[in-house]
Amino acid sequence: MVKSKKQVRDIFCSKLVIYPGSFDPLTDGHINIIRRGLAIFDKVVVSVAHNISKRTLFSVRERVEMIKEVFKNESKVEVDTFEGLLINYCRQRGIRVILRGLRTVSDFEFEFQMALANKQMEPDIETFFMMTESSYSHISSTILREIIQLGGSGKGMVPASVEKRMRKKLGGVK
Repeated sequence: MVKSKKQVRDIFCSKLVIYPGSFDPLTDGHINIIRRGLAIFDKVVVSVAHNISKRTLFSVRERVEMIKEVFKNESKVEVDTFEGLLINYCRQRGIRVILRGLRTVSDFEFEFQMALANKQMEPDIETFFMMTESSYSHISSTILREIIQLGGSGKGMVPASVEKRMRKKLGGVK
């Protein structure tokens, strides 16, 4: 469906954007996308997904706590959770733009498929892709867990408070 310039402007001048994900754990790359999103949108809703098919290190409650702790002084960041289809959550909240960070080509392939599926289910919701900054493109949950578990430093990859929680869960050397 071709949109007029006014329709596109109305969508992207939206004051509210959702940044959904598992955030297991919240990384410096996620934080960078959120902060850059705040430069474009008035408010970023960081929404932690209840994903029953994914084995996570932290519970949903713990992930919400970590994000709230990192953004405790940022009134333009709201932390929430959702279950089921993201599109249904967006409809309930009146959110018309989904923010997605991209690190690699494989991220793009997956996110592109998701954006097309979401668009088919809800044509009025747009996906806004933001490329990660190169200094964060190597960060993944799997790599972080291994680094921490083997006693390495998470500095420059996760906030210190998140690294501390990871060490407690994974038993990594300090």
